[in-house]
Amino acid sequence: MAKVYFYYSAMNAGKSTNLLQSAYNYYAKNEKSSVANLACVLVDEAQFLTREQVRQLTDISDVLEMPVLAYGLRTDFLGQLFEGSKYLLAWADELKELKTVCFCGKKAIMNMRQDANGNAVTKGDQVEIGAEDKYTSLCRVHFKEKVTRNV
Repeated sequence: MAKVYFYYSAMNAGKSTNLLQSAYNYYAKNEKSSVANLACVLVDEAQFLTREQVRQLTDISDVLEMPVLAYGLRTDFLGQLFEGSKYLLAWADELKELKTVCFCGKKAIMNMRQDANGNAVTKGDQVEIGAEDKYTSLCRVHFKEKVTRNV
């Protein structure tokens, strides 16, 4: 029975690295099979998926009996769920959290967007492409201290 897996975390927890390792593992396991045979579906940046795209991924798992491994952020820089993450959290067969740490050493579960001076950004578009250097991962305590006090 194939499943939909959602691997989620805060920024910089190694989601893409984990995806590449999974791709290698599936390839190594199936390298003697035909190139036309797909072993699984891998999705990076799954938070950007739409509801319909997540539904289609569940169809791939349910109808084609192919594993789907989706990797993405759970929440944005204001602590709000992304659409893709919302539906993956609701519909995935297995949820797997990849962990990273806050500067204080606690588990980081939130993403803070920061300006050039390191101050929390509390307004703006949910998606800012190519701005990975503007984000830091925080525990909930420090996220609330730095971000929600200004919202």
